[in-house]
Amino acid sequence: MERRLTSRGAERRRQLLATAGRRFAEHGYHTTSVAEIVHEVGVGKGVFYWYFESKEQLFLEVLAQAQAELRRAQEAEVGDEVDPVRRIERGIRGALTWLEANRDVLAVFQLAATDVRFVGALRAGEEIMAAELAGHLKDGIVSGRIPDGDPLVLAHAVLGAVEALAHTFLGREGAWDEGVADTAVAFCLGGILATRRRGASGSS
Repeated sequence: MERRLTSRGAERRRQLLATAGRRFAEHGYHTTSVAEIVHEVGVGKGVFYWYFESKEQLFLEVLAQAQAELRRAQEAEVGDEVDPVRRIERGIRGALTWLEANRDVLAVFQLAATDVRFVGALRAGEEIMAAELAGHLKDGIVSGRIPDGDPLVLAHAVLGAVEALAHTFLGREGAWDEGVADTAVAFCLGGILATRRRGASGSS
């Protein structure tokens, strides 16, 4: 059940989530204990269990919060852009810029992807992102800016490419430069926009 929190309680909960997210990213899920988290925040275990039922629930909330913040960063970058192709480009750049500033999130995503307790929640969040991106792709297809295709399949292809680049170039300190975003945009949009040309050349 969702507890109604005071402003102080909400801040304490935020501190627990932020500390846990960083420790999970740095030390892994199994080797991070509730005792370590509350010691760093400066509270007792009783306070922790007031906000969270278990370490597992805490991790799921860290994951959900990270995915929601990533989506918000993309939405903010897309803004009121009318051109669907530009919306896709801006979403890719927004995602990579946010991930570059929040590198710990990549490790949390990796942990979730390799643990049966969390992979379902990770995939559910990815489906939300794919559905939002598919909306932009569908707009592009309807307007004729993007060749015909399955928007959801294309969305997963784009997300997969961006995720791979992020893990490769943002997963270690000092590896980021703007060329990664340029490459992601060129690769993803090049593949999407070239579909019609490939189909036409293949049928000639």
